[in-house]
Amino acid sequence: MEISMRNSWAFAWGGLVGILGGLIGLGGAEFRLPVLVGIFKYHTLQAIIINLIISLVTVIFSFIFRSGIVGLEDVVAHLATILNILAGSLIGSYLGVSHATRINERQLNRIVVVFLVFISILLIGHNVIFSVESRQLPDLLRMGMGFVAGIAIGIFSSMLGVAGGELIIPTIVLIFAIDIKLAGSLSLAISIPTIMMGLFKYRNQPRFKEIKLEREFLVAMAFGSILGALIGSNLLKYVSSSLLYIILGTILLLSALKLAHHKPVT
Repeated sequence: MEISMRNSWAFAWGGLVGILGGLIGLGGAEFRLPVLVGIFKYHTLQAIIINLIISLVTVIFSFIFRSGIVGLEDVVAHLATILNILAGSLIGSYLGVSHATRINERQLNRIVVVFLVFISILLIGHNVIFSVESRQLPDLLRMGMGFVAGIAIGIFSSMLGVAGGELIIPTIVLIFAIDIKLAGSLSLAISIPTIMMGLFKYRNQPRFKEIKLEREFLVAMAFGSILGALIGSNLLKYVSSSLLYIILGTILLLSALKLAHHKPVT
């Protein structure tokens, strides 16, 4: 694949995934990961690091663009929830990188596939999940559950190069009884420092140094992601969330199946 054509496809895929991210409140990495490995032929660990970089760009701009629809004052009003989950996710993110860099490509691929299948089921079955009435849990129990969930989210984020929003949003809705659209913006606020922690831990890895040679690819995908995040955030007012989750869950399941049949690049 020629460099110019490759960068054009990077921009296009970045835009497509950015739309999904801006619309739901995700970094979009779950959809980007199979593309980086299956289409652009990156090693799984390389793809994870690239995913974290592009996810950070997508999450930051999605948060900015969504602020015109989901007000910043609403986000600030739930600062305690953000800090509660974030405290756990930063610890989990720190721990997750150590595990990701100690296992081989094939094992990492299997973990990614299992994760993608799990998230696809979560998305497709979101109606059941979000229809469950949140019980009035004691504040201390709620904080404890949020912290533990944050640790798990951080581990997955750094190990698999994802922002973790697909896990953060259900956590916020179920534990803290917050509306799903607002939960998407809170998820973005939590994801930004979580991703940064993951990148900080990867900075001394050989794969990270290799990524520095992919500047043009990264820039192209980043700009596509920004444009996509803008479009997706504006679509938030018009698209049915229920139908969207089912469609995205199906796409994610297909992506997982494709990745399962992909042989790691050596």
